[in-house]
Amino acid sequence: MAKTIDYKKSGVDVDEGYKAVDEYKKSAAKTAIPGLLTGIGSFNGMFAVPKHIKEPVMVSGTDGVGTKLDIAFKMKKYDTVGIDCVAMSVNDILCSGVPTLFFLDYIACGSLDAKIAGKIVEGIAAGCKDAGCALLGGETAEMPGFYDKGKYDVAGFGVGIGEKKELITGSKIRAGDVLIGLSSTGVHSNGYSLVRKLVTDFSEPFCPDGKRERKTIGDVLLTPTRIYVRPVMDVLKTYRSSVHGMVHITGGGFYENLPRMYPRAKENQKQLISIIKNGSWDVPPIFAELVRRGADEKRMFETFNMGIGFVLAVKKSDACAIVDRFNKHAKRFSVKGIPDMKAYTIGRVAASEKEIRGNVKGNKAMTLFEG
Repeated sequence: MAKTIDYKKSGVDVDEGYKAVDEYKKSAAKTAIPGLLTGIGSFNGMFAVPKHIKEPVMVSGTDGVGTKLDIAFKMKKYDTVGIDCVAMSVNDILCSGVPTLFFLDYIACGSLDAKIAGKIVEGIAAGCKDAGCALLGGETAEMPGFYDKGKYDVAGFGVGIGEKKELITGSKIRAGDVLIGLSSTGVHSNGYSLVRKLVTDFSEPFCPDGKRERKTIGDVLLTPTRIYVRPVMDVLKTYRSSVHGMVHITGGGFYENLPRMYPRAKENQKQLISIIKNGSWDVPPIFAELVRRGADEKRMFETFNMGIGFVLAVKKSDACAIVDRFNKHAKRFSVKGIPDMKAYTIGRVAASEKEIRGNVKGNKAMTLFEG
């Protein structure tokens, strides 16, 4: 007779799963907001549509953390990558001028450790708290033999609801609009396949300009992605009609992402493009460090955010007031452990003198640098 085995012997520890869910519930409870109808543990999550919205449009976004997770595993630091997971979705949703209402996560691993999973979800809850959304639910998948021991994958998605007539689509962007850049916290969550080629020992002290800091380079690289929801929604309360387009600078850097907010030029019309002013913002020292370690300096804007994580195209007459408002209220939206956000005038929208054919994403004629 064949030897009998149970689920635990096959590699799935159900009891560890129960412990993890108990940890999740504690974190999720801290994100409860009006409209939340169910808590963690149900087969699904429910959220009521806000009553004040007359023509509701659902706006959703999904993403993961990517290979930044590998640094977290090697440093055994799991409480920040959950923030990254939330940030990547809620910042994308924000590009339409809509805050995220709720978020759901997906965590996959080979062998579940409730403490590690609990730390990841603690970070997810912290991200939701910063974004002002509810952690509605999620899924933890334990797949022995499929993932290496100690490795986790983390992804998720968010949903927001906005008033149809108030959505920001980019259709109002005009030549002469001003580009406002909001500072990033560093590398955020893109380009880590290259970063991991350049940095192999994450315990090295971080020494920008030869000055030793208290942090290791691994600590700097694990700085979580900035969540822009609260400061941007604060500005939209007063200046929504003046904000014509918004873009989240993610994978592909400036060249791939800035063109995404512009409408495609119709026949016999000129294509709108970005003119970026060199030196108009402070670039975090981590990028110079990556160049020092071998990254191609000429291609940094093709891969990284270079210190600007979110960009708004705004009416010229209100640009100064919007920048001032962002900077004046930065302290209100502070997050422990990362520098306060700064806003900069980084360039302008212009009409291209040359015809731009084909796909505009990644086309270098769509993003020009001057000065």
